[in-house]
Order: sequence, then C-alpha cells, then structure tokens
Amino acid sequence: MGSQSFIFLLLLVVHVAVQGSMDTETSFDQNYEVVWGDDHVVSLNQGKEVQLTMDNCSGSGFGSKMAYGSGLFQMRIKVPNRNSAGIVTAFYLSSKGGRHDELDFEFLGNRKGKPYRLQTNVFVDGQGNREQRIRLWFDPTAHFHTYRILWNQHQIVVYKNKTNIGVGYPSKGMQIEATLWDAESWATNGGKTKTDWSYAPFRASFQGFDVSGCQVLTSNAKNCSSDKYWWNRQKFWQLDPVRQSEYERIKHKYMTYDYCTDRKRYPEIPLECL
Repeated sequence: MGSQSFIFLLLLVVHVAVQGSMDTETSFDQNYEVVWGDDHVVSLNQGKEVQLTMDNCSGSGFGSKMAYGSGLFQMRIKVPNRNSAGIVTAFYLSSKGGRHDELDFEFLGNRKGKPYRLQTNVFVDGQGNREQRIRLWFDPTAHFHTYRILWNQHQIVVYKNKTNIGVGYPSKGMQIEATLWDAESWATNGGKTKTDWSYAPFRASFQGFDVSGCQVLTSNAKNCSSDKYWWNRQKFWQLDPVRQSEYERIKHKYMTYDYCTDRKRYPEIPLECL
C-alpha cells in the first residue's frame, strides 16, 4: 500500500486491488442518499456499488445522510474512461450555506491516452482558491482505488491548523458528497478541450460506504476533537517521517500546479504557505 499526500491537502491512499469482501460491506442506503440526478444513478451488487452517469441532459450525485466534524473519510472510486475531457468526478466534504467549508478531490478528465489530473482545494468560510494538481501516475479508470481524507483539529493531511497566525481552518460540520458533472469551461487544458458528447454516457463507480466520523447535528463541530476518536490522537497530528518523505517525493515528481508558488495570483505568499 502506498501513501501519497501533497501540501495543503488531503490524504490520498491508493490500493490497486479492492480489499475485503463486498458481502460484509456497508450498503449505500445505510449512510448515503441520492441528492440529484435520480435517473442517472444506478445501484449494483445489492447496494454495495453505485454508478453515477452523465450525459448532455444531466449529471448526478449522492451525499451522506449525516454531517461530520472530524474523521477518516474514504471511498473506492473508478472514474470515467475513454475521452473524458471536460468531465469532473468529485469526492469531497462540504458544509451548508454561503460561507461554507469544503475539502475537495476533483478528478479532471482528459483525452484518451492522456493522464488524469487530481485537483484538490480547501474552502474556509466560503473562500477557496487553494488549488493544487498532481498528474496521476496510475490509471484511475482501470481499477478501483481508495481515496482518503483524514481531518482532525490539527491537520487535514497535510493542511495544518494555523489559526494562531490568522489562517482559516475548516471547523464546520460537513457532509460527504460525490458527483459527476460537466466542467468543460475549465477542467481540461484550462477549458480549451471541450466535452465530446459522442462518448456519453460517462460513468463513475463508487464502493465502500462505511464512515469513520464524528456525527454532528448542527454546524458546530467542537465536540468532535475528543481523543476518544482514534483519528484525533497525537500520532495523527502530523505525518510520520516515512509519509513525510513520500509526500515530498510525490510533490516533486507529479505536482503540476501549486497555488503556493503562483506569484501571478498571489504576489505575496499566502500565510499558510510560508
């Protein structure tokens, strides 16, 4: 198992093979529900797998029934294959309201034979613009891979809590969401490569619907910092030396964009990037 993470974002852990038996897994309906595009969502294997589809009429998406204030959130995902330019498959956490918090995985489709890029972002009180992108060195369309977001009061691996120097940090209760949608205006080559609808319907598949998180009934997530939850314990406050080294290697080899180094957008380095 390899552990890849990159600065100011979420933990990406990749498993080439699906682990465990689907016979004992949590079904979709236990923790999730369809939130849009009902007729573009297909349930498979007695609810152990869900397929989102998109055509030129609609995309689709689902979300968790509960909101969470900390935890380890994961999903096994297989993104659309063939010519998927302009198509975004998203797995993310988001609170409600205009000044929302959000943690994003966005898989940016591409022409056949071209690599997928994974874009990540962190929103605090409605303010994002913390994009980073890596070129995926494996084929996310051929197999299911597991993607994880670890979030506690100290870090969203590896976006540190630096509220002590005035940097925003997500603190609202957030729901887990997954969507498949058309973003041809920006997703591939800055919007120059458009969606080819002759390849529709596009399909993204999801497995693994169990949740390890602290449930909240309101936007207040303060009660979710207790060390009774294993993900809040001190060993998860920062990356260990092995994962830190791996993070540096992935960042150096595969990162294609980092807002921290974009002096056109940010003439002054953002505080969290110092």
